[in-house]
Amino acid sequence: MAHQLTAEEAEALRVVVGAVLDAVKAGMPRGAPGGIIYAGLMEQGFTLDQYDSLMSALVRHGKLRRDGDLYFIVGD
Repeated sequence: MAHQLTAEEAEALRVVVGAVLDAVKAGMPRGAPGGIIYAGLMEQGFTLDQYDSLMSALVRHGKLRRDGDLYFIVGD
């Protein structure tokens, strides 16, 4: 059974996702290196597993495309 997010958790997730998408947009058209994104999230307390889960979810849901270590916005 999936964990139901609290309102505070949902808002924090929206902020993090928005920041990641903004960072990837800033790297366009050459793409944004995953290591740089991870470094920024690591400073905020993210583990590698959390980073991998977040980025995989964004790819799976069609927000990002991954090519090697580079991420690209989908549809912009």
